[in-house]
Amino acid sequence: MKRLIAAAFVIVAVSLVPDSRALRAAEDPPQEPKAAAPAAAPAPAPKEEWSVTDHTIKIGSQTIPYKASAGTTLLTTDAGEPTGLLYSVAYTRSDVKDPGTRPIAFLYNGGPGSASMWLHMGAFGPKRVQTVNGEFTPPAPYKLVDNAESLLDKTDLVFIDAMGTGYSREAGKGKEKDFFGIDEDAASFAQFIVTYLSRNDRWNSPKFLIGESYGTFRSAVLGNLLQQRYNVHLNGITLISSVLDLSTITFADGDDRVYEYYLPSYAAVAWYFKAVPNRPATVDAFVEEARQYAAGEYAAALFKGGAITAAEKAAVAKKLASFTGLSEDYLLKANLRVKLGQFSAELQRSRGLTSGRIDARFTGHTFDMLTENAESDPEGPAVGGAFTALINMYNHDELKFGRDKQYRNTRLGGGWNWARQGRGGFGFPPAPNVQGDLAQAMITNPKLLVEIENGYFDMATPFFPTEFTARHLGIPADLQKNITLKYYMAGHMMYLQDSDRVKLHENIAAFIDRAMKQ
Repeated sequence: MKRLIAAAFVIVAVSLVPDSRALRAAEDPPQEPKAAAPAAAPAPAPKEEWSVTDHTIKIGSQTIPYKASAGTTLLTTDAGEPTGLLYSVAYTRSDVKDPGTRPIAFLYNGGPGSASMWLHMGAFGPKRVQTVNGEFTPPAPYKLVDNAESLLDKTDLVFIDAMGTGYSREAGKGKEKDFFGIDEDAASFAQFIVTYLSRNDRWNSPKFLIGESYGTFRSAVLGNLLQQRYNVHLNGITLISSVLDLSTITFADGDDRVYEYYLPSYAAVAWYFKAVPNRPATVDAFVEEARQYAAGEYAAALFKGGAITAAEKAAVAKKLASFTGLSEDYLLKANLRVKLGQFSAELQRSRGLTSGRIDARFTGHTFDMLTENAESDPEGPAVGGAFTALINMYNHDELKFGRDKQYRNTRLGGGWNWARQGRGGFGFPPAPNVQGDLAQAMITNPKLLVEIENGYFDMATPFFPTEFTARHLGIPADLQKNITLKYYMAGHMMYLQDSDRVKLHENIAAFIDRAMKQ
């Protein structure tokens, strides 16, 4: 009985001890149930923006009314996911009854990573930046003038800014790597062009590509891609200051070809600055003599390498001096191999000047008179300020676009993917080369015409390696005749010189006429 009473007492005592959980609940104030965190709002879908304005221009005896359409075109993946907005400015003649049969040209610059403002505002657009021929253009105020050499008299024009330049930007899920590469870049341009043709009912228009510098490299890939993937057959491709094989302009260790390729351009520049003895009256014959020597005796001498004798070396140095204006002593110290930067610094060293790369006619003061290589390229600063100021003013005031945006002359960001799918071998990539793309485009479309515009004083993409590449596409003889080369007494951007801009317009206008008769 005592045990039962004791057990009962324990039970009662335990039941009177409060639960610690209950004590904590009593001490804490009641709380509202926590609301679930709101889901992040989805990013707004990228939207195109457009501005359309009407204008007129007089070209020759014609007064041409035209519509300017400035805006961004949405690019997407195959699944329809947005990746970027590509900026373009299209000029279309507005008094044409059937625009669907009028020629249309797509134009762009190079870099890779340059906006199209150079061709747009310097060569073929309806407005032109006025600069000083071969000299530094004084600071603002700059002058924007009607461009009497615009190609609007022959074709509608669509200027395209590569991704990351102009107002073109990645959007949605797009990343730099989706655009910054040989094939990636061409794919974005191809998608834009096909979209433009569909939206504007231009599928039946004669179609042309006009690119400058890396824009020529792009044109080879783009032209082939448009024809192979989209069945967009082109009438013509114009290559302005062309390079299709980057090894031909690269001073690589152990590769003597580039010295041979540059010699005729060195000769042209030395002729221009009156630095050669017994200077001929015209540059053409002098350049031809340099071509023959470069491909013959000079190439043979360089091929000997260390086996060349002192007497042979001295003879070559003497001949090179007659072409380049450099001293025999300098050429011997250079082992008969003078890189571009060395030539640009040495040619006018006695005058304290450096010659340009993009256009050797432009010169700038040399800061370090002992420098081995050119410290800078005087051509860029000579015209860059004027183009930058006026493309912004023109976009804002006349095209009514981009006042709250930044127009980039060149792209920012990461590197460039020079590798290509299925190219190269033995585990390493070849030198970037797209001449096979151009050859395939011409084989696919045997009526495709190609015209190459070359400046004698262009040291960025010299004419002699371009001639070599054009002759070595490996295409049949009846297609080889579809390639034409033209020459100008100017540099990389031959349109900066008034007389050559007129000549450039005449040549390309005639090319368009010829291509449409195929």
